[in-house]
Amino acid sequence: MDSPSLSRRSFLTTTTLAAASLATGRISAAEVGTGASFKGPIGLQLYSLRAQFMRDVPGTIAKVASYGIRDVELAGTYNFKPDAFLGMLTKAGLKPISQHAGFERYEKEPASVLAEAKALGLKYTGCAWIPHKGDFDAAQARHAAKVFNDAGKLFADSGIKCFYHCHGFEFKPGAAGAGTTAMDILIQETDPRYVAFQMDTLWVVFPGQDPAAWLTKYPGRWELMHLKDLKKGIATGDHKGGTDPNNDVILGSGQMNWPSILAAAKRSGVKHYFIEDESIGAPDQIPQSLSYLSKVSF
Repeated sequence: MDSPSLSRRSFLTTTTLAAASLATGRISAAEVGTGASFKGPIGLQLYSLRAQFMRDVPGTIAKVASYGIRDVELAGTYNFKPDAFLGMLTKAGLKPISQHAGFERYEKEPASVLAEAKALGLKYTGCAWIPHKGDFDAAQARHAAKVFNDAGKLFADSGIKCFYHCHGFEFKPGAAGAGTTAMDILIQETDPRYVAFQMDTLWVVFPGQDPAAWLTKYPGRWELMHLKDLKKGIATGDHKGGTDPNNDVILGSGQMNWPSILAAAKRSGVKHYFIEDESIGAPDQIPQSLSYLSKVSF
């Protein structure tokens, strides 16, 4: 066992309880978070429960399964080897679709990233932050695009696609030249055969942009999406790429125009949606966000 503090008995008990909930009909895996308009597929970025994972990995996996979610996105394996972590997810009825890893790994050790992604059975592997000095400008964006293209070519033979998750700083007007943004450069200079993008709705709205407009501008490039809502009253137009995690609120209760965003996402060809809620209240907010998605109309 990779972590001596976590017993096999604990894991089997918690995952068995989750499976029993599905069997008794209290959770509908086929319908959770979906409805007449939003069809998903909807999953969860496991970083949402990072505090819980640090204390109890098997119990938290069972908690995720109890939501009725089947698809998950990873942000580490919490000291478990990839194959062991995959086994735990599989036993709980969870399917890992994608992961986040540090940019430096794609730049310096892409073969290691590929080996990890294969061991985890992933379709996608990407990152959510590009280290940069000062404003994220055209030169830095072009370097990052090359890193993603090179990594994506390496991954392609294994049926795995590289992706980048936007984080707000890429949208600063003028940083990459007049009339464009670093985000435009990243999308335009990456090969769609090898590189996809993940839109995080909060990290588009927080810097003052419209998610629906970006989905429309680059159809087919946003293959993954983080559904995240920003608390009402929080100012937008900031390009630092950071805000209080507790500004993440239940979907439908914040600033996002979800009917517009979700309709544009459907037209643009988003393939996988993940709730990401970084707030301290995430364990309780996630079911309410799923409920909102099942009722939203567009």
